[in-house]
Amino acid sequence: MELEKINGHVKEDGFDGLDAMAEHEEFLPHKEGTKKELHFTDFEGKTSFGMSVFNLSNAIMGSGILGLAFAMSNTGLILFIILLVFIAILSAYSIHLLLRSAGVVGIRAYEQLGNRAFGPPGKVIAAVVITIHNIGAMSSYLFIIKSELPLVIKAFLENEESSGEWYLNGNILIIIVSAFIILPLALMKQLGYLGYTSGFSLSCMVFFLISVIYKKFNIECPLEDTQNNTSGFDAHHHGVNLTDDVCEAKMFTINSQTAYTIPILAFAFVCHPEVLPIYTELRDATKKRMQGVANISILAMFVMYLMTAVFGYLTFYGAVESELLHTYSRLGPRDVLILCVRLAVLVAVTLTVPVVLFPIRRALLQILFPDKPFHWARHILIAFCLIFLVNLLVIFVPSIRDIFGIIGATSAPSLIFILPGIFYVRIVPNEQEPFMSRPKIQAACFAALGFIFMVMSLSFIITDWVSGESRSGGGH
Repeated sequence: MELEKINGHVKEDGFDGLDAMAEHEEFLPHKEGTKKELHFTDFEGKTSFGMSVFNLSNAIMGSGILGLAFAMSNTGLILFIILLVFIAILSAYSIHLLLRSAGVVGIRAYEQLGNRAFGPPGKVIAAVVITIHNIGAMSSYLFIIKSELPLVIKAFLENEESSGEWYLNGNILIIIVSAFIILPLALMKQLGYLGYTSGFSLSCMVFFLISVIYKKFNIECPLEDTQNNTSGFDAHHHGVNLTDDVCEAKMFTINSQTAYTIPILAFAFVCHPEVLPIYTELRDATKKRMQGVANISILAMFVMYLMTAVFGYLTFYGAVESELLHTYSRLGPRDVLILCVRLAVLVAVTLTVPVVLFPIRRALLQILFPDKPFHWARHILIAFCLIFLVNLLVIFVPSIRDIFGIIGATSAPSLIFILPGIFYVRIVPNEQEPFMSRPKIQAACFAALGFIFMVMSLSFIITDWVSGESRSGGGH
């Protein structure tokens, strides 16, 4: 019976009925004599479950983690935890929508979902959003390297004044890092091979977390330098009256900054461009197995985010800055542990760049060479051009950060909320789920929520520009 039902659909419309069998996680073999039933038409994956978790976690783990303690100081402990739980569940639901849509289409590529939902324009929109968002992410990572690496090297060399040595020049350093670390990793044929570097990148962030916890029990609450320069202590910046409450944890806080933390948190779990490429390479790929990869990755990052925020906040309370590491560097530049932590964060950030590059290359290949088989020349050339472009941006257009702030505020909600919601409504056939069924109404509300987030973050960024302050920290 199932088979007749499916064949009926396939005749009508290519792939429509395939999801009828997804409950059994079965799939029609596309050649009669195949030994193994293939679930998807695009690829047979070889990457293990664990490596996939590492890659996806690495894609989630953005530079946003450094701003979470500051976010907590503006929401209070309990409100922050509620928001973070809420966002983590929404991100997992969003991945569920993507996987379900991919199961119907039979091709695991964001661009192909766009194609299926809205024809060629949908394909282009999906590719453009992914490209712009991930180029923004790559450049924000390279910015961190450009600004932090010279300081770390300088502190290790212990020389105070810089007389223009090349190895203290951020621009030269990012070119070296790009050429010798990022490019070779970006040339890997498949994302799966990056599982090892992703694992190492995550262990660097675990070291960062352990150090934050250790420092919490090691730093007296009112920092020593509060007495002599209370005014310069960023106090006006946070609207904190240092004498009263600098050393007590607030459970709930609402202040002028609170609204800014919502976009920072909302985009804390962006990994959606990477979900489908990782799904493509997963061994024994089923929707259930990939949802497992996603849930474990989100849960692991949820724990890391929460612990970092809690302990970072409980170290500095109201005095925490929007960039956590800078708050520690006020303890004196000679603190060896903090130096190692900064180095570890830089390593982690560097190793995330290649993972972020893969979806861009895939999107470009889907648009420019949709039907061509894999070719090394194209593979290498696209990677080289992308890294070259991002380096040029970071070196010559310092104000690009603001531009990417705007872009991130539009592309992140599109990737997490809007596109998965719309694709789901459009792609899942009405025979299975009528237009007014609960899953589709939920997906539509989800897309609307993304729109609200987008309007919120954009309006904050614009008010920032008008008032001439820059308060909203970068997300992913």
